[in-house]
Amino acid sequence: MSIDIAGLRENYTQGGLREDDIPRDPIILFRRWVEEAVKSEIAEPNAMSLATVSEDGLPNSRIVLLKGIENRSIRFFTNYKSSKGRDLEKNPVAAVCFWWPELERQVRIRGSVNKLSREESDAYFQSRPRESKLGAWASEQSSAVENREKLRKTYESISKRFKNTTIPTPEFWGGYEVTISEIEFWQGRPSRLHDRILFIFEQNKWNHKRLQP
Repeated sequence: MSIDIAGLRENYTQGGLREDDIPRDPIILFRRWVEEAVKSEIAEPNAMSLATVSEDGLPNSRIVLLKGIENRSIRFFTNYKSSKGRDLEKNPVAAVCFWWPELERQVRIRGSVNKLSREESDAYFQSRPRESKLGAWASEQSSAVENREKLRKTYESISKRFKNTTIPTPEFWGGYEVTISEIEFWQGRPSRLHDRILFIFEQNKWNHKRLQP
């Protein structure tokens, strides 16, 4: 049976963004929306699409997990040798998008990117489950592998190597901080007249404006 992709649509009715509800600091609203996404029991409410730009100017996007909100920045962790890590080494800027369909909300972020300190990366790595730590060591993320069996054997070898001992943070693994320069809040509304509020950080303060849908 053929699916009419062009005919798929939703009518958004859950809420709106009134000027009276918009704080001067958008991070306050962002935290509130993240908390509401968590409380609504959405699957992986901290999942975000991270877009980077390669050395030759081609965009890449993938889903990663938000792991912290600090003042005017958000944080995530990954393998520094992955495709995203290589992109950020050459072009330390990124765009991020959160989509919470159950709440009919989207948040878009743009900003510059820097590595977190080794101490901060170590602290988060040590909080991870043991299996995740082993996986970080076993995977040369984004590199080709002969087959899944090869990956499994590498994991088993790493597991034996660190048996009954603390698993250290790999030097090739750690965190990034996206310092937010722009953040846009999107709330679905009926008749496709959606609410869009864009905040821009300029001259050491936040300014915002309403955008047409």
